[in-house]
Amino acid sequence: MPAHIAGTMHATPAPVWLPYPDDVNALLPSLWSDNVTKSDAGVLTIAGHAVTDLAERYGTPTLVMDVADFKARAENYVSAYSAAFSEDKGLAGVDVFYAGKAFLCTAVARWVHESGLGVDTCSLGEMMVARAAGVPGERVGLHGNNKSAAELEYALDYGVGRIFVDSLDEISLLESIAAARGVLAPVMLRVTVGVEAHTHDFIATAHEDQKFGLSVSAGTAAKAAEAVSNSAHLRFDGLHSHIGSQIFDISGFQVAAARVLALRAEIMAEHGVDLPDIDLGGGFGIRYTSQDTPIPVAEMAQELAEVVAKECRGLGTNVPRISIEPGRAIVSPSMFTLYQVGTVKEVDTDNGVRTYVAVDGGMSDNIRTALYDADYSCTLANRNSGSEPVIVRVVGKHCESGDIIVRDEYMGSDVSSGDLVAVPSTGAYCRSLANNYNHLPKPGVLAVTTDKVEWIVTPEDYSQMLRSDPGMNAGERV
Repeated sequence: MPAHIAGTMHATPAPVWLPYPDDVNALLPSLWSDNVTKSDAGVLTIAGHAVTDLAERYGTPTLVMDVADFKARAENYVSAYSAAFSEDKGLAGVDVFYAGKAFLCTAVARWVHESGLGVDTCSLGEMMVARAAGVPGERVGLHGNNKSAAELEYALDYGVGRIFVDSLDEISLLESIAAARGVLAPVMLRVTVGVEAHTHDFIATAHEDQKFGLSVSAGTAAKAAEAVSNSAHLRFDGLHSHIGSQIFDISGFQVAAARVLALRAEIMAEHGVDLPDIDLGGGFGIRYTSQDTPIPVAEMAQELAEVVAKECRGLGTNVPRISIEPGRAIVSPSMFTLYQVGTVKEVDTDNGVRTYVAVDGGMSDNIRTALYDADYSCTLANRNSGSEPVIVRVVGKHCESGDIIVRDEYMGSDVSSGDLVAVPSTGAYCRSLANNYNHLPKPGVLAVTTDKVEWIVTPEDYSQMLRSDPGMNAGERV
């Protein structure tokens, strides 16, 4: 039986990294956005708004965004990297692009543009959102390993500033489309540099055995560079590398940067071209639980700037303009998900009793735990608990054993039906990956400031969800 501060009779199946709380009602500030606090009565508030009021007025489950926190994080990336890569330090400047795949809507695209960031997109739909938000085409990039002709045509018509080519087939397709339009397509090659990111296999993207990029070691990147250099309809702007997501080890970024810059030097020497831009991707880790140790933004910026300067000196090349692509690191900490508890049950395990707390959402609004073993924290959000802490597992209402939102966290043992539970750091990939499993509508996203609460993504209702079923249109009315 595991050890416990209050004795073995209180032991529960807690993971070794999860500390027993001094105060089960207290928030760990580093897991929450800047404007989230708790009242003396234990009610979670965001920018002065009580979640009890939000739940009553807007319902649950709902994703709740701290708008001021989001904007501050976006602006912090621009300021920190601009300082580190400034021209007065012998560097060529930097561009920060928000990775829209993390979470995108017109409000978010508008906010990041106003904060000085560009927007990275991965599809026609994401480009349409950026365009509707007023983001100029030159401040938009298009990613994707299998872009359609329609997506490439839209990108050229929109005037996107960078198309990240991911295969030899795409070079041929893009060249024919650009030729038909009589334009030069701005191309950056996404290269695979062979850096093994210390993260889950499903979100590690720079090792060889995966779908993204043009391999440096296999020579595919060299073939692509030759094809683009010799094209009359493609403008070769630079190289892109992305080694994965949720990364805490700075060395992976440093090695990747050095390898991309070395490849750049080889291509420029062989083909007599200048590659003015290098995109070092994103993947900067954030804190989901107390075990996570993210790298401070300014520290990462300074380390990457030093690598770029050092490698270019050693290679004898000019210094390129650098781009980065934070998405999760900006939006995830700025948002939490608010749920209502339905049922609570205690389950005997070999290591003690585990309390299962079932809420009114689940893998339809947060599939990350089931998809790649993501960890989250949570708190009782509508009151203080006066009971002893116990390990809970927050689960959803879907017909899957893997429908888990929070695998392990301490809550008061008196958690019960009708309580509110808030899960921090759900801004990235939760609403973006939301689905209708078991025919549950997707939740909305509330944007909260001190003087305003509004939907930036409205919650889906049953009629919207069922509209694509012809039988429902003719039969059951909701």
